[in-house]
Amino acid sequence: MIRFSLHLLKDRLSLNPAPQAAPPDLQPAGVLAPLFFVGPELHLLFTQRTMTVRDHRGQISFPGGVLSSQDPHLLATALREAREEIGLAPEEVEILGSINPVATVTGYWVTAFVGLIPYPYDFILNTREVKRLLLLPLEGFCHPGRWNSGEYTYNGRTVHVCCWKHQGTVIWGATARLLLDLLARLGENPFPGDGEVPCVD
Repeated sequence: MIRFSLHLLKDRLSLNPAPQAAPPDLQPAGVLAPLFFVGPELHLLFTQRTMTVRDHRGQISFPGGVLSSQDPHLLATALREAREEIGLAPEEVEILGSINPVATVTGYWVTAFVGLIPYPYDFILNTREVKRLLLLPLEGFCHPGRWNSGEYTYNGRTVHVCCWKHQGTVIWGATARLLLDLLARLGENPFPGDGEVPCVD
C-alpha cells in the first residue's frame, strides 16, 4: 500500500506552521528534509555525521547547519548547507513546507524545511562532515514497534528522548522529533501511547 502521494505531500505541507523565533539562549539552525520517489515509494535522505564534527558526532541527521550572517533566512541556511554537505544544488529542490522547530540539549533551535529532490542524483559528500548517506522509505517510520523513548544525559542534564531503530540504524534526538512532526502533518502517529510525544532534545 502506498501511503504517501505527491498530492498529499503538497496538500499537508503547504499549511506551514507559524514561524517561531529562536529563544534567546539557543542558536538558530536550518536543516533540509529531502524527499524523493523511488518508483511510487517515497523516501527520505539522511546523513550520518563524521566523528570529527563539533556536535552530534556520528549521529544520523538531515543536512543543515547554523544560521550564518550571510544567510537572509533559515531556508537559505538549509539549502546552503545541503549544497556544502552533499552537493545538492538549491535549484534542484522544490520546497514543500516546513515543520515545527525543536530545541536540542547542545543549544540549537532547529527548523526543518521539507523539499522534494530528483533521484537518482549525483551527490558529492563533504567527507569532513558526512560519513555516508542513508536513503530510507518514509513508510518505514510509520511502524510503532520501531519507536521508543528513554533518558539521555548531556552535560549533567538528563532529558527524555525519542528514538527510531531498525536493522541496526538508530535515529534519535532532534531528528527523531522532526520526523514525528513530519509524520503527524501527513496524518500518521506511529509513537506508542496516546497524547503528546514524551520526549525533549
